[in-house]
Amino acid sequence: MSSMNSTSSPVSVFLLLCFPGIQSWQHWLSIPLALLFIVALAANLTLIITLYSEPSLHEPMYYFLGLLALLDLVLCTATVPKILGIFWFDWTVISPTACFLQMYVMNCFLAMESSTFLLMAYDRYVAICHPLRYPSLITSGFVTKAAGFIVGRNTLLTLPVPVLAALLHYCSREVIAHCICTNVAVTTLACSDRTINSIYQLAIGWTLLGSDLMLIIISYGFILRAVLRLQTEGVAAKAFSTCSSHLILIAFFYSILLVLIFTNKLQKQIPPDIPILLNVLHHLVPPTLNPIVYGVKTKEIKHGILKLCGLSKMATEKH
Repeated sequence: MSSMNSTSSPVSVFLLLCFPGIQSWQHWLSIPLALLFIVALAANLTLIITLYSEPSLHEPMYYFLGLLALLDLVLCTATVPKILGIFWFDWTVISPTACFLQMYVMNCFLAMESSTFLLMAYDRYVAICHPLRYPSLITSGFVTKAAGFIVGRNTLLTLPVPVLAALLHYCSREVIAHCICTNVAVTTLACSDRTINSIYQLAIGWTLLGSDLMLIIISYGFILRAVLRLQTEGVAAKAFSTCSSHLILIAFFYSILLVLIFTNKLQKQIPPDIPILLNVLHHLVPPTLNPIVYGVKTKEIKHGILKLCGLSKMATEKH
């Protein structure tokens, strides 16, 4: 009877194993991860402060960048400090409440980031395909309503993911073979049936991220058709230039996500550390790249950063 009670009693904590195949040298992996984390924090904070302090950047298209930077900051701080704590101090213990909260933040804010990319694609579509209507369509009011819709939709639709996971019965296994509390990694430990949870996770993932990606592709299809019709020399190149940074980041965001889904489906054919590493990088590399790419590719933001750092006069004198 005591044996049965010990196996059926609910677990009080989870243990994050992180990289099971490379635990002997995973502390070396913490160095590039810590550097990327510092760069991501510094770059996104700099971008947000620049957008806030520079009046010339108080326009709808830059509001989307500010929203993206804010989402990136949350994604970074929700996952990376815990991972570094595991690497440096062996802080593998995480309470169920903290674990399910992290699961919710990851699902919710990744979905919000995907929706923000969709809004930015729509912004470029209107700017290139309907330039005369842009000032009347893309207004501050539109940005406020769109941001509210993004927050409301993704907050409500992703909430059942951790709730369904928390309702499962965890009776004996407590070691999560991952660095972060992903839905799949956690619910595989459950003693009860997780079918409903798995179906909802799959459905909501394809509904939110899948629909965003399809609408982004459609938007850029219209943009490409409009650009190819332009006969004026240099106009097409300028139009492509305004979209290049956005396309780079979209391609990186969704390509890592698709590779991550593909590797999770082939877990038996590939080392288990690969999908774990990809998941960690998906929460760290895009937040690092997003502000850097826009800072380098967007002249107005670059000038605003130089002005913020007191280097604008120096840059002007060199020119």
